[in-house]
Amino acid sequence: MYKEPIFLQPVFQERIWGGKKLHTEFHYAIPYERTGEAWAISAHPNGPSKIINGPLEGKNLLDAWENHGELFNKSSDNNEAYPLLIKILDADDNLSVQVHPDDKYAREQANEAYGKTECWYVLSAEKGSELIIGHHAQTKEELEALIDDGKWDELLRKVPVKAGDFVYVPSGTIHAIGKGIVILETQQSSDITYRVYDYNRTDAVGNTRELHLKQAKEVTTVPHETPQLNQTVEKNQGLVSKKLVEEKYFTVYHWKLEGSVEKVRDNDFLQVSLVEGEAVVTVNGQSYTIKKGDHFIIPATVDKYKLEGNGEFIVSHT
Repeated sequence: MYKEPIFLQPVFQERIWGGKKLHTEFHYAIPYERTGEAWAISAHPNGPSKIINGPLEGKNLLDAWENHGELFNKSSDNNEAYPLLIKILDADDNLSVQVHPDDKYAREQANEAYGKTECWYVLSAEKGSELIIGHHAQTKEELEALIDDGKWDELLRKVPVKAGDFVYVPSGTIHAIGKGIVILETQQSSDITYRVYDYNRTDAVGNTRELHLKQAKEVTTVPHETPQLNQTVEKNQGLVSKKLVEEKYFTVYHWKLEGSVEKVRDNDFLQVSLVEGEAVVTVNGQSYTIKKGDHFIIPATVDKYKLEGNGEFIVSHT
């Protein structure tokens, strides 16, 4: 029986808009000059995270999900894909304006297990940073006309952002992360992006990136709807827990630890990312020192654990 946290090694993705903050802020050994994403907790086939401790050391999370369902309270007849994907993104330049489909469209049109509803916790943001969240069109016809005419300033809804902000991005929401922002993203385990606009950028050999205007028009929610989040705060011993979002696909918390707390796992499995500070997690008498940028899962085979130290966490479960 697996009686310890499952620590994971991120998988890095090169992106045209990426930079070096995954190294300078998190001390990751990044492989690219423009490293845009660290897939920190991932069982997606395009980048599964490697397990770096315990009986499954050297295997990846996809293998664990498929062959060791007891770690996730997953029944043997459950053939669904691992549900969530945790990333850290470094936007050294603006990301493309994009939109993601829901589950039905993803399965029928893109052969993906899930659509992509996501959310962002802003880890850092340079002065004047902005996100694009939603649009100003009131009808599908207006949306299509503004896209076709390239009237981006008229179409896109821009929002200033700072460290500590949280944004929920349901499928169908036009969005983009702006230059100078680093976020932790919790999302459905999907790798579908429909680009709407990419600032006419070209790659090293002068090619522009593909746009997906037909699909984007089909999946965008019109008019834009701003989600209302019922955020709550609870204090338990040395831990202040803020529920950022509780929706169909995931529940996400911000934890601030100052001291110690003993916790009982009350879900199938828990995904944990330390985004600031240092701490110790103790399971069954064994202690593990964790630092900023570490990611692990409390599996279904662990009932209780203890956290000690000073740090901030983003935590999620289905």
